[in-house]
Amino acid sequence: MLYLWIKAFHIISMTCWFAGLFYLPRLYVYHAMSEDSISIERFKVMERKLYRGIMMPSMILTLAFGLWLLHMQPLLLKQAWFHAKLALIVALLGYHHACGRLLKGLINDPHTRSHTFYRFFNEFPVLILLGIVILVMVKPF
Repeated sequence: MLYLWIKAFHIISMTCWFAGLFYLPRLYVYHAMSEDSISIERFKVMERKLYRGIMMPSMILTLAFGLWLLHMQPLLLKQAWFHAKLALIVALLGYHHACGRLLKGLINDPHTRSHTFYRFFNEFPVLILLGIVILVMVKPF
């Protein structure tokens, strides 16, 4: 029964993390398109609060619950689909930290990258989510 509770909290925290990963780059699009100082300052506050207040705690909880689940089911490490999932998680962690670096850049100069760059950047977590869900549900290997 404990395993199912941990799994539920893992899925909840993962959903919150992905919500932030989907929304933050969208804020970057609007931030990059902004020209007035009031809008730019508003986006800086929104982005910072989303990254630090929602995304970071959700990422930490997702990883903590995932490691707890892995501790309870260590045989997962012998399955190829799980190795592929871990590789996607590493890529997602890199994306998360890239979001943080872009946030710092936008705070200093909101127009270093175009809104088009951020629109393409915004699509990456969708691909990762698709891969992870397919791997977990189908276990193709």
